[in-house]
Amino acid sequence: MISDLQATISLVESGWRNAKVLVVGDVMLDKYIWGEVERISPEAPVPVVRAAWQDEKPGGAANVAMNLAGLGSCVTLCGFGGGDLEQERLESLLADAGVEPLLTTVTGLPTTTKLRILADNQQILRLDREAPIAYYSAAYEELLKHALKVLPDFSVVVLSDYAKGVLTEEVCQALVAEARRFNVPVLVDPKNPSFTRYRGATVICPNRKELSAATGGPSLDLDRLLAAGQAMLPSLGMKIMAVTLGEKGIAVLRPHSLLYAPAVVRQVYDVSGAGDTVIAVLALAMACGVEMEAAVQVANIAAGIVVSKVGTVAIQQGELLGALSRETTVSVDEKLLPLDRLLSRVACWRSAGQHVVFTNGCFDILHVGHITLLEEARRKGDRLIVALNSDSSVRRVKGLPRPIVGQCERAKILAALSAVDAVVIFDESTPLKLIAAIRPEVLVKGGDYTEENVIGAREVRAWGGRVELIPLVKGVSTTRLIAKSVVSATTTPARSVVAV
Repeated sequence: MISDLQATISLVESGWRNAKVLVVGDVMLDKYIWGEVERISPEAPVPVVRAAWQDEKPGGAANVAMNLAGLGSCVTLCGFGGGDLEQERLESLLADAGVEPLLTTVTGLPTTTKLRILADNQQILRLDREAPIAYYSAAYEELLKHALKVLPDFSVVVLSDYAKGVLTEEVCQALVAEARRFNVPVLVDPKNPSFTRYRGATVICPNRKELSAATGGPSLDLDRLLAAGQAMLPSLGMKIMAVTLGEKGIAVLRPHSLLYAPAVVRQVYDVSGAGDTVIAVLALAMACGVEMEAAVQVANIAAGIVVSKVGTVAIQQGELLGALSRETTVSVDEKLLPLDRLLSRVACWRSAGQHVVFTNGCFDILHVGHITLLEEARRKGDRLIVALNSDSSVRRVKGLPRPIVGQCERAKILAALSAVDAVVIFDESTPLKLIAAIRPEVLVKGGDYTEENVIGAREVRAWGGRVELIPLVKGVSTTRLIAKSVVSATTTPARSVVAV
């Protein structure tokens, strides 16, 4: 369980405080052809795939950048491209996602490309196109020139090594040295069996197989393997090693401590890119000052989301928020939201396939009629937002002496109801601006309205939503309660008070 889940949710909602991340590594373009297999080829004992559609996505270090952008951070990506159509397509996909591609073009060598052919969610074949030889020295000089120039402007650096030739020892050490000079943490996703090229980095994130190759320890004996990883840290000049263990979760190793963060159980369809998601979350957490022991628990949740999909798929902010929100019951104060945070939460609900219900009112002196309305409204969808008139708005609509109860008290009382998922206060006379911003699937009002008189009804119907009118509880209203209390106060005889 994440120790301060509400703080974590707020951090994700903020886009990790717009942390700036520099990613350097092996970029590639992942291509997919999806189809069906119905027969074996008469020419050779291989399946015949009847192609139905195809797709392209950034892969390798570019997928790390996509995960970071999907979580709301500002990302710049450095790597090599071939000056070909694949580089153009890769840069276009990155730019569309909000990633700044700062790729060095290496003429004569192709952009690394992986073509996967799939049928019935199973990979049939993979074709790789990549540089067969080392890159030119001038290319490394150009890449370092770009990366070192911008590095001081970033909160954290990620070195994403896919063993395609970008992260040589010279490149790694130059970047680590510059990062240390400006106190910028460096996280490494390693592929080289010798971790010495990454020495001086802040955190290294190998998987079980990579740690086994680096230590020479047996991958099946986990205790010995992790102990060997711990023993490496001082010689590498590193503080932390976060070892991804697949279905066992993540182990956080420090020189004198070890913590297991168990994996979040999900249906696994494809583990491609799960490590990219983990290091993206850890990088953002480090940029925001979150302890690694807490960060890996969030990373486990994020990885659980991406492995439930086929192909290389980056995590999205709304998906992570949806998964985190299922871990806890939201407190009263967490239901009281300004519009910007409310819109983030709505995006998270929608990413989980949930429908939003909206209603509004003054809710001055909450009574059984209000409770009935809200409970019925909640049944019309998955999440209920209540828009509450501010005190000044109530005075314009109802006149003095309303409201009887102040807006802060009214909002907290509403938020305490289990039927209510969020409360937002508005100062206008009508909630039309809120409705247009939130775009609820269902708009609810009381049965004393007709659909033609409901503010926002026309707009909601225009985007495919619907309006629901809930019958009122007869004989109950705030006006009657106020009148009754006034009558009671004027007719009750005064009692004598005797001092004792």
